[in-house]
This record gives sequence, C-alpha cells and structure tokens, in this order.
Amino acid sequence: MKTSIRVNNDLSYDELLRLASAAEAAGVDQLWISHDLLLRSAPVLIGALAARTERIQLGIGIMNPYTAHTTEIAMVAATAQEVSGGRFALGVSAGATDFLAWAGLRRSKPMTTVRQSVTALRALLGHSDIAEDDLPEWWGESSSLRFPLSRPVPVYVGATGPQMRRLAGRVADGALPLLPRPDLYGKISDDVHAGLREAGREAATFDLPACIWVSVGERDAARRALAEKIAYYGQSFSPDHLAAAGLRPSDFCAAGKYARAGDLGKAVEFIDNRMMGLAVVGSPDEVIEGCLQLQALGARHISFGPPLGPDPLAALAELGRSVIPALRSVHRE
Repeated sequence: MKTSIRVNNDLSYDELLRLASAAEAAGVDQLWISHDLLLRSAPVLIGALAARTERIQLGIGIMNPYTAHTTEIAMVAATAQEVSGGRFALGVSAGATDFLAWAGLRRSKPMTTVRQSVTALRALLGHSDIAEDDLPEWWGESSSLRFPLSRPVPVYVGATGPQMRRLAGRVADGALPLLPRPDLYGKISDDVHAGLREAGREAATFDLPACIWVSVGERDAARRALAEKIAYYGQSFSPDHLAAAGLRPSDFCAAGKYARAGDLGKAVEFIDNRMMGLAVVGSPDEVIEGCLQLQALGARHISFGPPLGPDPLAALAELGRSVIPALRSVHRE
C-alpha cells in the first residue's frame, strides 16, 4: 500500500518544510505540491525541499503546457530529478479554464495539447516507449536535453474527466484523478485501464492513486478548514467531476467570489453539505473507514489532499500514527 500527501502552494516554505519532514518521518511515499497561478512557485519549493529531505518522492501536481512550453517543463523536471537524487515525479494537465484566464490564456484543444505535451515530455525525460504519432509538430532531431538523466522521470496526468483518464492510461506513467466520492474509484480505474488496453500497455507499472481530500480534526474546525479550500477551488473543478456529486461549477460562484477576494469568512457561508461531501471530514476512524472502501475497490495507492486538517501538521501526525498503519495492516492481510 502506497501513500502520498498533496498540498497547495499557498503554504510558506517553512510550513511546507515542516510538513515534508513530518511526512518523511511518517513513512509517506510521495509529497505533491500544486503549482496554481499567482501563488508560490512549486519548482522553487521542490528544489529547496530536495536539499532538506532524504527519502520521500517529490512531485509537482500540476504544470500545464499553456503557461510554460513543454521544453521548459522538461527542463524543470530533469533538473529536479538531478537535485533530488532521482526522487522527482511530474504531474501535467490542461489546468483550470478560469485560472488560465487570469493570465489571459485560452485552454484550446486540451486533449490534443496534453497528449502531445505528455508524449514529448516522456521522450525528453528518458522514456523509450513513445508513440511518435502523438509527438507535437515542433518535435525534431534537435529535441533532446543537453545534459544526462540518472533515471527517467515518471510523468502523471491530472485527470478528472473520463476522456482525460483514458488518455492518461494511453500515454502516461500515472494519473492524479481527484475523487468526488470514494465509491467512484472503480469507474475511474476502469477508464484508466481502458486507455492502457488501447495502447497495449502493462497495468502493473501504472500508478493510480485514489486522490481524496481530507480534513482530520475536531469536526467543526475540520469542516471550516475544508470549506475554505472548497470555496477557493470548487468553481475550477471540471463538470464531470462535480456531476458525480450532483453539483455544477456554477454552484461555487458565490463562494469563489469571496474566497478569491480574501474574505474566507463570507465564502464558507456558501458551502453546503453537498459540497462538503466532496471530501472526508472528521476523526481518524472516519478517514480509515473511507480508505478501506477504496482498498476494497482495488486502490493500492491512497493520496491525502489538502487541507488535511485545521492544523495540517497535527493532521499529518495523526495520519502517520493511526490511518496509514491501519491501511498497510489490512493490505498485508
């Protein structure tokens, strides 16, 4: 049983370093940092963390080929692989339409753009099983890094919709599908495996974490911490993701307006119980119950996402103390 945590790049470096150290001590396998626009730079944070950690794999989830050219993303990934001693993983996807709009960018042809970017990235980052028909038009004889890689960089696709999940199975090394409900893991897994079969690829080498949002702690405080995150990000979730929970992106417009203006107190007033159902909130026992459901559906990697709890460090300590050992104990049995 593999585990990871996902954190947003709104954390300060000091906060992030404490979390990374605690995650490593707790035996967590991966730490993923988001690269959301106008917050802290995930590549810079990853480089700093690489120097202060020893074992944990470090990932950026996600970068996109609209705000940075694929070759520049490859440079980031290859350099991060070098400075981390081979512990880096790269997440790529199309990004959120409304976030890209902040930079005046349009998300044109997302499926084609992601497919070509991921294929080119894997070719640049040490992989040999490349479908040349999927490479972008700019690819040519000079398309290669000018320094060696110690090992290939695994490339994941941030996939929320069924088509993107199938694409991940076809062209990537893993996927990062955010789960709207634990019971949907089977459907998400089916989509990925359909892509794997289409491309004639082995499922055993593909990493498919069940990415859940978690807020561990006293219920009212845990609910408030999660509501703040949902208020900020809910509007950017894909329609496919939200439809499974009976929601639409427009349901989050009021909350998003206040959250992105910095008025979280007002924003959380618009977060209802349906929206809170997008995550696991409460005690460690409640988290374990949700994760056991995922294991029963075939999950072999569970990824705990932000906010983790009202006190993220305390929440991570609790995950390491009770939740992760419980999951690994069941997996061994």
